[in-house]
Amino acid sequence: MSAAEANWAGNIAYRAQRVLRPVSLDELRDALAGSPRARVLGTRHSFNDIADTDGVQISLAHMPREIETLPDAVRVSAALRYGDLAPAIHARGLALANLASLPHISVAGSVATGTHGSGDALRSLSASVRALTLMTADGEIVSVRRGDADFAGAVVSLGALGVVTSLELDAEPSYRVAQEVFEGPRWDDVLARFDEVTALGDSVSLFTTWSDADVARQLWVKRRVPATGLAPVDPDLIAAVGAVPAAGPRHPVPGVDAAACSVQGGEPGPWFERLPHFRLEFTPSAGDELQSEFLVARADGAAAIEALRAIARDLAPALHVSEVRTVAADDLWLSPSGGRDSVALHFTWKRDVAAAREAVATVERVLAPFGARPHWGKIFGMAPERIAALYPRWADFRALRERMDPRGVFRNAFVARLGL
Repeated sequence: MSAAEANWAGNIAYRAQRVLRPVSLDELRDALAGSPRARVLGTRHSFNDIADTDGVQISLAHMPREIETLPDAVRVSAALRYGDLAPAIHARGLALANLASLPHISVAGSVATGTHGSGDALRSLSASVRALTLMTADGEIVSVRRGDADFAGAVVSLGALGVVTSLELDAEPSYRVAQEVFEGPRWDDVLARFDEVTALGDSVSLFTTWSDADVARQLWVKRRVPATGLAPVDPDLIAAVGAVPAAGPRHPVPGVDAAACSVQGGEPGPWFERLPHFRLEFTPSAGDELQSEFLVARADGAAAIEALRAIARDLAPALHVSEVRTVAADDLWLSPSGGRDSVALHFTWKRDVAAAREAVATVERVLAPFGARPHWGKIFGMAPERIAALYPRWADFRALRERMDPRGVFRNAFVARLGL
């Protein structure tokens, strides 16, 4: 037991008086039995109060670390970080289809917030879940599996249904990936051929500081390596958008040492060492930062980027860097990419809370016509009724939450503000 701490970025001081660290399901059950309010504390890589509570926070970090491999799936403990899970299953010849940009985040926390990687054909990390097991506030163990009536509502749960203790994830044979970085693509040409650009690899990201509304800073292309080897990234398309190969390793944030980034230059390596942008042993991104992210329907992606170009001058002073990437649709009720192929517009802000919130309000205003959905674990200020209108199954999730947690043990201020 210990006092609550702050989130990873230090912009949220948790209000909980105690942090409980059970080492077994029985201890977890006892912790819940004595707690009128509780939330699970993961790797703290959220930038809002989604993990906060006026009751107790529960860390699963000391629960047994389990990884069970099945023919086409893995069953894992909820608190495992992807950076710890991935090499373990790679050693057993398996892989996940996708990873987020950093491996430091926990499986359960990423899934509960709809976190994602990048790729035209790659869905969110939540979409790889085929089953999950959780403990309700009353200590009951509940398991749901893909195809069950409540499954699509229970995966991206915002931590509001119970304590997820284990998950079963889709897996496939291990594979290799190579990534290459190109500099200086012109936005006019990128947007004119947006579908071609995002199809350059299995995972493609564009980075910009918005200090120049005409030219993006970098284009990152990650591709699976077939047995026959890789051909060069389409040189005609690269030239057509005005990009050139980077002369050496690059970090997305200007002026930051690229040693923290995964290997570039087209050198093939295991999937888990290339799909993330950052290495597990380093602090990800800029370190001293805040983050926001908004997802729009892919059909609106180019227009949404044009809207951001129009306010580039307003955004640049508050930014470290912004990333544009794509995500394939899934069918999960509260997934930000649910029901639509999406373009994700990510913002890594300098650690000035007031400036970041002002910039976020500007972003939300210009993206409102495109039905932008905020990432659940990052900074946003959208009105709850506006968010609810973006999710066809919103009322169904609220009913599911009330049924699974009738006493509101997991209903913190974040969930209450949303009207869930």
